[in-house]
Amino acid sequence: MIRFLAGRVAFAALILLVLSTFVFFLFFVAPGDPARMVAGDKATEAQLIQIRANLGLDRPIHEQYINFIGKAVRGDLGFSYRNQQPVISLIANRLPATLSLVAGGVILWLAVGIPIGIMSARHPGGFRDRLGQGFILIGLSFPTFVLGMMSLYVFYFLPRQAGFTLFPAGGFKAFWPNPAIWAWHMALPWATLALTTAAVYARLTRGQMLEVMGEDYIRTARAKGLSETKVVFKHGLRATLTPLVTQLGADIALLLGGAIVIEQVYGLQGVGALAVQAVNNQDRPIIIGVVLLGGFFIVLSNIIVDILYVLLDPRVR
Repeated sequence: MIRFLAGRVAFAALILLVLSTFVFFLFFVAPGDPARMVAGDKATEAQLIQIRANLGLDRPIHEQYINFIGKAVRGDLGFSYRNQQPVISLIANRLPATLSLVAGGVILWLAVGIPIGIMSARHPGGFRDRLGQGFILIGLSFPTFVLGMMSLYVFYFLPRQAGFTLFPAGGFKAFWPNPAIWAWHMALPWATLALTTAAVYARLTRGQMLEVMGEDYIRTARAKGLSETKVVFKHGLRATLTPLVTQLGADIALLLGGAIVIEQVYGLQGVGALAVQAVNNQDRPIIIGVVLLGGFFIVLSNIIVDILYVLLDPRVR
């Protein structure tokens, strides 16, 4: 087990090194003035000279690379001259909104998607299966921004027209000191994220359950007299969880890197909104920081998925 995890961690470190190298060459070695890219078109010559000194652009390329990697390992993702703040501080200020969105959305879409998938798989071709497939089709057909705008119209605009407030229009409130206000502001973003993603998990669960429930060991379990509940949840669902865990790890990592659409629709000032602003403003240090952060989350999620594989599947052990 320790050797297995050590190998995965070493491979993850190699992936992050490759990603960091790619980012370095893309922004600092490609044609153009890196100082101008970092500072923007309005920077004065004195500012450019100072930025070149800060970035060490007057040193050999290998020293610049080592300096860049060393800072990244220490958590120094650069300095945003447009915002006059370190990039890590800007990301840290935006991360709570993204973490809140992802945490609530994950819990909700798993609570909705997996039971619907199980229900459809237990009654293939029946009325419940058709209901489940209808939910899957609707969820997959609705773009996130369309569902978000509809939610705002139905649950915010119409109640306001009637003279009361059911849900706020958006914005993020800190979890502490009032968790109820935090949850109230996050309810619509959670629902929008969960309903579109739950359809994917319902479809995946249904397909895997239909495949697993036809296996020989399931028939053997039924022949031994086990109840259908034990057969489905103890034997069938456990085998179904492996691909679900894989999908979940990828989805969480991508969302932590920035749930751009939902953050824009609901005005959540998270990492995704920060990335959009950085692209619009050509703020290269923030773009670099968000890319490296997204890569870190993807690598970390893959390590966690590998650990869960070991716990869920005895064949891996």
